[in-house]
Amino acid sequence: MARTQGDADRGQERITDDNGIAVESALVGDSLELSYPTSEETVVDCARLDIPEEAVTALVGPNGSGKSTLLKALSNHLEPDAGTVRIHGSDLESFSQKELARELGVLSQENDSLSSISVEDLVYHGRYPYRGFFDGVSDEDHAAVERAIELAGIEALRDAELGQLSGGQKQLAWIAMVLAQDTDVLLLDEPTTFLDVHHQFRVLETIRQLNERKGVTVAVILHDISQAARFADYLVAMRDGELYDWGPPEEVVTEQLLADVFGVEATVEYEPELQVLPKRALSDR
Repeated sequence: MARTQGDADRGQERITDDNGIAVESALVGDSLELSYPTSEETVVDCARLDIPEEAVTALVGPNGSGKSTLLKALSNHLEPDAGTVRIHGSDLESFSQKELARELGVLSQENDSLSSISVEDLVYHGRYPYRGFFDGVSDEDHAAVERAIELAGIEALRDAELGQLSGGQKQLAWIAMVLAQDTDVLLLDEPTTFLDVHHQFRVLETIRQLNERKGVTVAVILHDISQAARFADYLVAMRDGELYDWGPPEEVVTEQLLADVFGVEATVEYEPELQVLPKRALSDR
């Protein structure tokens, strides 16, 4: 992989394959300026963002760097002040809510608290883009739910109430619901936060299997740079509302990035696999 030449702005750089052909992207953000009604200034300023087709892309960066804000714009939950977001070449604004839900699955941090619903019933909620208000469950709905439950590895939990589950089990149930939407693109906002190590890996392995078995494009926000480098095909590193760098982990994860973006002194080893070995926090940010 390599970056094309000719544009000094990292946000405009494109990833190319070994033959110099630009990698196709499922989601593209162009000239994005993002803010909230309560903010007086731009929160994210991004010249260009690519989420490559049929790959896993991890957004990394410290708290407040703009990762979740950017994901909200990519999922049409935040209207840009300027710029556009396209999915498979079409502007997000051209889709109705149900139409977009057939193209794009989203798991945010603000999940509804549905403590008394069963896991299986929750997963069936993921089929809403394909059903009318009075429609019953079709064979296609049933098959999609069974696939989602199997892929998330929660067969034994299907009859359990959501409120009875541990944090990790609950997160897998929500992921299964999004998988039941059967979309080509999936956006996940910090799906491993507050989970123990076992369930962190369960979630990440489920995401990886989904990509490898079904070719689903995934963009996921992760806090752990080592996990992101291990599980993702591409990294998008953000700092202060701007893209610091993006590309394959072996090109993006450097000691300079760890100092500039995360404020830590660390050693990066590339053999036998990429490893980040933190040493100390840097006081001068």
